[in-house]
Amino acid sequence: MSSLEIRNLHVSTGDKEIVKGVSLTINSGEVHAIMGPNGAGKSSMAKAIAGHPDYLITEGEVLLDAKSVLEMESDERARAGIFLAFQYPSEVPGVSIANFLRAAIQARMAEGEEIDAAAYYKRLYEKMDLLKIDRKFTSRSVNEGFSGGEKKRSEILQMAMLEPRFALMDETDSGLDIDALKIVAEGVNHLRGPNLGVLLITHYQRLLNYIVPDHVHVMIDGRLVKSGDRTLALELESKGYGWVKKEFANA
Repeated sequence: MSSLEIRNLHVSTGDKEIVKGVSLTINSGEVHAIMGPNGAGKSSMAKAIAGHPDYLITEGEVLLDAKSVLEMESDERARAGIFLAFQYPSEVPGVSIANFLRAAIQARMAEGEEIDAAAYYKRLYEKMDLLKIDRKFTSRSVNEGFSGGEKKRSEILQMAMLEPRFALMDETDSGLDIDALKIVAEGVNHLRGPNLGVLLITHYQRLLNYIVPDHVHVMIDGRLVKSGDRTLALELESKGYGWVKKEFANA
């Protein structure tokens, strides 16, 4: 079993501290959801863990199977098994999805080792069929002219091909209509299993109707202030975050 352990994590951007001492352990096979209002620090934490240069970890540790990742560059963290699905994926004009994924897989191979093209395309098409993605999709440039749902589906395909140990999904439901949300959730559920740990970041409970989490955490002002199971998400949906903020303020 693999583990991603976050210990007393503090994250700043510019001169502002955004994440203020978060501790959380995610084991392979588990799905954790972090909910909270805008500006709580959810996305900042995910980006810092993945090694985004705009987010500075000033204190604490991030351990992947008991080994610190903080001295690793972002690409090294990705090769080690950490995958970040962006809220707003970037466009890469002129680079097809098939070639992008092939380059990403090649980059993770040992020096001198070459990807087998036939085996690569066989695996790619198997994953696409599993995720119910039309094979013509791979000839399109990465995210160029994509709808919100297509961008998120592209990221699920990347995750399927790269097979990370831990996936950090930053507001995967952002900008999706209900049909696109169901498609993306179905893809995540297909990939869910004993070898993958997932951290879902969301504002709303609706995503958790389709991807049922094992654990739900609430982030307020850069801190995890409450944890529970799926019923906590339902309570937040019906009552909002006000009661949690009040509990936090009085703690």
